[in-house]
Amino acid sequence: MYRFLLTPRWWGINVFVLLAIPFCIFMGSWQLGRFEDRVQDHRSASEASAQDKRAAARPLDSLLPVDKETSGDRATATGRYGKQLLVPDRELDGKRGFYVVTMLRTDGGKALPVVRGWLPGDASAAKAPAPPAGEVTVTGALQASETADSDGVSATGGLPAGQLGIISAASLVNLVPYDVYDAWITLDKADAGMKAVPATEPQGSGLDLKAFQNLGYTGEWFVFAGFVVFMWFRLLRREAEFARDAELGLAPASEEPADHTGADRVPTA
Repeated sequence: MYRFLLTPRWWGINVFVLLAIPFCIFMGSWQLGRFEDRVQDHRSASEASAQDKRAAARPLDSLLPVDKETSGDRATATGRYGKQLLVPDRELDGKRGFYVVTMLRTDGGKALPVVRGWLPGDASAAKAPAPPAGEVTVTGALQASETADSDGVSATGGLPAGQLGIISAASLVNLVPYDVYDAWITLDKADAGMKAVPATEPQGSGLDLKAFQNLGYTGEWFVFAGFVVFMWFRLLRREAEFARDAELGLAPASEEPADHTGADRVPTA
């Protein structure tokens, strides 16, 4: 009854199933591994952040370039404050406001963007306190340059003069007349009545949408594997039923061989 399994059609079906199931399981396992990696990165980043808050600050140059290992570390730099910019549409504690970013010109000639604090409401230069004069030493959490898909960054374009959408060297290159570090820091203690901006986790290390997409893809691939098995058994059962009916002479009339003998023809005059 199962001799149909040896037909070319079923050889093709069987080969497809034998290849599809391991492939689906492999892809599902890979996506699950990606999700577990992101969970581990999130856990490691959280633990590192807690340690960084207690660790002694280190010189800025010793922590560059910023990566997942150094992002969030406490850094210190010395220089003089220069141009000040505002970053609108930033939330803190569920309230909308803006960052006050002041460029710190170091002895090396480069400038470091320093987030001196956050203020509520619309960005306004009149609200932002002036930076301290003279040489200062700042201490805060080191952060990588922001990108368009960084958390908290809005896609607002056409900002007024003196405002900045993204804190990055690329966005500052045309706004300040000096070289800029490809990094920034947020002060441990905000200046002049502003609220300190907490450090963010390195991009790609949190339980973001991509992490849960990996988990969703894991389920999809395993469902695909189960669907392939289900369809194979369904086709096998249907084919076996057809074969059994044929052996018992119960095949549907539409499947009976046509009579080409002409025995049933009505004679014509």
